[in-house]
Parts: sequence; structure tokens; C-alpha cells
Amino acid sequence: MGRLFGTDGVRGVANRDVTAELALDLSVAAAHVLGASGAFAGHRPRAVVGRDPRSSGEFLSAAVAAGLASAGVDVTDVGVLPTPGVAHVTGALGFDLGVMLSASHNPMPDNGIKFFTRGGHKLPDDVEDAIEQRMGEPWERPIGAGVGRITQDGGLAVIRYVEHLVQTLPAGPDGAAPLAGLRIAVDCANGAASEVGPAALRAAGADVVVINASPDGRNINQTCGSTHPEQLQAVVVASGAHLGVAFDGDADRCLAVDAEGRLVDGDQIMGILAVALKERGELVNDTLVITVMSNLGLQLAMTDAGIRTEQTGVGDRYVLEAMRAGGHILGGEQSGHLIMARHATTGDGTLTALQLAARVVTTGRTLADLATTVSRLPQVLINVTGVDRARADLDDGVLAAVALAEAELGLRGRVLLRPSGTEPVVRVMVEAGEQDVADRVAHRLAEVVRERLAL
Repeated sequence: MGRLFGTDGVRGVANRDVTAELALDLSVAAAHVLGASGAFAGHRPRAVVGRDPRSSGEFLSAAVAAGLASAGVDVTDVGVLPTPGVAHVTGALGFDLGVMLSASHNPMPDNGIKFFTRGGHKLPDDVEDAIEQRMGEPWERPIGAGVGRITQDGGLAVIRYVEHLVQTLPAGPDGAAPLAGLRIAVDCANGAASEVGPAALRAAGADVVVINASPDGRNINQTCGSTHPEQLQAVVVASGAHLGVAFDGDADRCLAVDAEGRLVDGDQIMGILAVALKERGELVNDTLVITVMSNLGLQLAMTDAGIRTEQTGVGDRYVLEAMRAGGHILGGEQSGHLIMARHATTGDGTLTALQLAARVVTTGRTLADLATTVSRLPQVLINVTGVDRARADLDDGVLAAVALAEAELGLRGRVLLRPSGTEPVVRVMVEAGEQDVADRVAHRLAEVVRERLAL
């Protein structure tokens, strides 16, 4: 049996892989592991539980709360809140544990369970392993006053989180609201930011055009949000917005759209914000942390700007580990998952949107102009589905095809095969100096992966 925790918590099809029983057992084990580590020493333990709007989150959050309370932990249920909001509340209000129920950008039938420790940080691998090992063990249950209590937050977490986000912005010219004069279209993906995202942008002074902010438990990420920005691109142009921003289901990602409807991806956003921080003398070590999926054009642009790039494996947890190890304050992924360590402990899509919009205001430049900081090399990414991801780095035929592709591209491109951490998918990425070369090599390699690794 494989490891229960993936690169971003426990994730799978809700009520089949991620069940109420699993959620309860995980929560009890987490309480026991953290208790044994001394995290609860000297006080009654407290946890905060949040979720995205998936209908399965209703029973899963109830199961998590039940498990924690049965283990003697007092639980505050904040309802629907972005993942970074739960992380912020965990740290800002001194909770011992935070739990988020979400499958992020995955389709609606999926769901997941993610834990945060005191301070709002994700669990290290060894703690996750300890939790998995202690699931289902016999234990002495508290009774009477030893049982935890469950209370509803009543919307206070949303208010606190929005206030925190807006306070990260500098005042606008002549003391105006930070985003005064900007019209921003926002696609909330019918997800966790449906309330928070528009509220934060409006509180910062923007004129906000909102789409896909009516979650019904079933429509999260459904042809909308950061995984499907086409609707936002059309709305930005039709509404005359200065820019648009798109979140994913749990709002830890943000992609942008310029006034002409062109997509501005995470690499370009990172480049814009890194240059802004360097200009202000705030970019610690003049370093930006990126993953192997970032476009080579970002690395070249940062070199030209006097900024060093440090590469990690794919996944925000690895970006964050490198940032914490080196004391860096900015890092992220091409997908729009950006971490700004001075303001957040994890990727935060709404924070990214606010900071990007503020850069437009303070420079007086359009987003399209700012995005020219990064000239992206032609890049093709193909998700090959229905394959055995575990054999991607082992199959001789696939390895030979990769070697052939690398030889063809030479120094003007690169190849990356990355198995998904949660799905039977292998992602084939090819960069080249010319688009037709990237297309040809990527599709040829994807076909080899499809044939050799078919389930």
C-alpha cells in the first residue's frame, strides 16, 4: 500500500477514497501525534476546521470535527474559507491545529484533507508518517468535561482574513485606497474565494466585476477559474476591466488576464513581483524560488534583473521548504501558486491578486506592459491520462524517448516528465526555441508515454 499522504495532504474521490471514517480516524491520529509531541502541553488543545464549497465537504468537515472533539480537542468550525485563510487563522489566533477540506483545482467529486500546525504551517513528512502509523490504534477516550466542544465561527474568520489581506497593501497615491481607479474582473471558480475574493478587492478600493461566485456544492472548478480562464478572458475585454484574476477551488492559486484578454501565468506574475521587491530592496538574498516546471524564460529574465532563481521539485511544500531554509520571501509555481512569506505561510491566490493589482497602480503601467518582464519560451504541457504514473521514471521505452527528445532539442530546450501526485496522469512538458518544435516533440513523447504506461 502506498503512502496515504500525497504532495498536498490526503486526496481522492470523496466517499470512496476519502471517506467519513478516514476523516475521523485521521483527525484522531493527528490529535494523538501532536499531543505526544508536546504541542498541547499546558493548555486545552484548540483546532480550526474549514472547507471549500464541495457538497462532500459538509460530511467530511463534520467527521473531522467529531474526531478531534472525541480526542479532547475544542473545535472552531469556520465553514467555507480559502485554504490560505484557514492557515492564516490557525497562526493569527493561536490554534494548535488547522484542518482544510478541499481538493483544490481537482474536479468536484474529489476532496482532500490538509493539516496545519501551530503558526499555520503545513505538516512535515515525518509528522504525516506518524499520523498514518497511528491510525486505528487502541486509545483511552476522554469522557465528561474531557471531551472537546464544537462551535461555529459565525463569519468572524472571513472578516479577519479580509482585513489581513488588505493591510498588506501600501496606500494609493495621495492617500487613496490602494486599488482606487482599477476595474478588476474576478473569477472565483465557484469555490472558497466566492465571498472573500471580491470582498478583499472591494475593500482595497477596486471596482470589481464578479463571475462564478455562486457555489452550489457541485459547480466548483466547472469550466471556470484558473483551470479554465477562457470565460474570464472574454469578460475582461467586454467589461473594459484593467485586468482580471482567476482563482482555483480553494483559492491558493491565482492567474491573471491583461486588458486585451491575454493570459498572464504564474511565472510572469512571479517575475513582476520579484522585480518589484528587488526595486524596493526587500527581496531577501535577491532570490526567487521556483520549480522545475517554470519556463526557462523566467530564469533568463530574472538573471537580466539581477535576481537569482533557486529550483525545487514540483509542489508548493517544496518551494516553501526551500524558502524557509534560505530565508527567502518569494517563491511559487507556474500554475499561479505563489508564496509571499512576509504575509502568508502558504500559497494565497487573493493575496497574489491584490499585490499584482497594487503593482499596476504604483507603477502606472498596464499589466500587459509589466508582463513583458518575462519572455516565455514556447512551452507545451500535455497531461497523459489513464497511465501508470509510478513507471514514468522506470520504463526503458519512455526513458529512451526522453533521451532522443533531449538530443533533438540540445541547449535550446528541455524535457520534463512529471507524474501527478494525486491522479493516474503523467505530465509531459517540452520547451523549445520554436513553437512547432515544442509541439512536435511533446506530442511524440506523449504518445510513447500513453502506449508504454497504459493501465
